[in-house]
Amino acid sequence: MELVTVRTFSNYFSANILLARLRNGGVECYLKDEFTVTMDPLLTNAVGGIKLVVKKEDAPEVFELLKQFDKDYQSKAVCPKCGSHKIDQVPKRDAANMITAILSWIFSSYAVSAENVYKCSNCGYESNTLPEPLNTDTAIFNPENLN
Repeated sequence: MELVTVRTFSNYFSANILLARLRNGGVECYLKDEFTVTMDPLLTNAVGGIKLVVKKEDAPEVFELLKQFDKDYQSKAVCPKCGSHKIDQVPKRDAANMITAILSWIFSSYAVSAENVYKCSNCGYESNTLPEPLNTDTAIFNPENLN
């Protein structure tokens, strides 16, 4: 049985959430290097992160499922400023992240990860957490949310 990597992760939680979703959908899948990364996070980049692997013959179906999961995930988040669903997780652009990147490059230590934020590609709004889905049943217009 040949296994192929369909996605990599730098943290245990995201990897196991997706693993559980795929297994609940009837897909036989495994996490490779999970214990190494969990026991010593500094080795994350050295081993290539936690790898979600599936049987080669299941890979096309799994890629479609992953695309659907990603689409569902993004469709639920709503920018509180402009109402857009175009929210992506990106490295935060600040001095601390720049210094981290430079020091990591100088010392060849790529294990230090940058701080990420969720950013609306429509209006530029940034948040440390994924904006909550808009509940239209209880939503009340508040002009203060536009600032």
